[in-house]
Amino acid sequence: AKLYGNKMKLCILQSIALSQIGFAAAYAVFTATNLKVFFENVMNWDVDTVSLGVYIWLQALIFIPLALTRNIARLSGTALIADLFILLGLVYVYYYSAYYVITNGVASSTMVVFNKSHWSLFIGTAIFTFEGIGLLIPIQESMKNPQHFQASLSGVMIIVTIIFISSGLICYSAFGSHVETVVLLNFPQDTYYTALVQLLYALAILLSTPLQMFPAIRILEHWTFPSSLSGKYNPRVKWLKNYFRTFVVLGTTAIAWVGANDLDKFVSLVGSLACIPLIYIHPPLLHFKAAQQGNSPPVSKCVLLLDLVICVFGVGIMAYTSWQTISLWILP
Repeated sequence: AKLYGNKMKLCILQSIALSQIGFAAAYAVFTATNLKVFFENVMNWDVDTVSLGVYIWLQALIFIPLALTRNIARLSGTALIADLFILLGLVYVYYYSAYYVITNGVASSTMVVFNKSHWSLFIGTAIFTFEGIGLLIPIQESMKNPQHFQASLSGVMIIVTIIFISSGLICYSAFGSHVETVVLLNFPQDTYYTALVQLLYALAILLSTPLQMFPAIRILEHWTFPSSLSGKYNPRVKWLKNYFRTFVVLGTTAIAWVGANDLDKFVSLVGSLACIPLIYIHPPLLHFKAAQQGNSPPVSKCVLLLDLVICVFGVGIMAYTSWQTISLWILP
């Protein structure tokens, strides 16, 4: 707000809120997909017994009470359990994919070096995957030793990058172009190991989704209710905010329901529209303005020019990938 005024502040907060709601909606679809397959395989239900939408809406029953949490530190317990489940699932993904490659060889016949028709989905999906700025400040504020945040963040990003790249490569090597958006669907569906991992992943994402909603709810709540209204000593205000948070959860669930049948395109669109500005547009603009006003260490004209180049690149790639994703979604 000090650099560009309240309009820029509003624009940045809108991007953060939209990205976090998009994350939560995408996770709800992922969870619903795994739960649907799990119950179909374990309970021998027919494919059309329970629709994907039912699994999506049922998650709201868990999200709503967790969304009423005011302190992000209270969600650390569920996040820790979710991390454990994801770790167990990753072990199985690496194991089976590697076993499949060793047994059947690399699926070179169906592998494509460069996908000309769908390559733009990769840009939005990759940015969606690594974007998480909305949680950085709340997590740092909740840390017992916030001075260790930078080292922790760097270590986490390195580990996560290695996991994303290696798991993607080994799964694509195993299944080639036939790899599913949810890779567990490529695994044998008649084994209890796959069913268990599907359940663990579903529970993991289910428990971590409220953490993704937290920044968006805080931002939207701040816009809706004056800062002078506190529910700490006023039950009426507290319940109004609770109703509002419930509405946000239901709205997010509705978005997930709409994008349920095209998870890959939905993820890419969220990454393009909401996450690209947070990485390639807003930061260079803020740095450029701060340097001009002398609010940052002196920088050369080349650095200022680079800020503008990155910003223009961000606008261009956002417009292109968004249009491409929408086109792929609308046109069969």
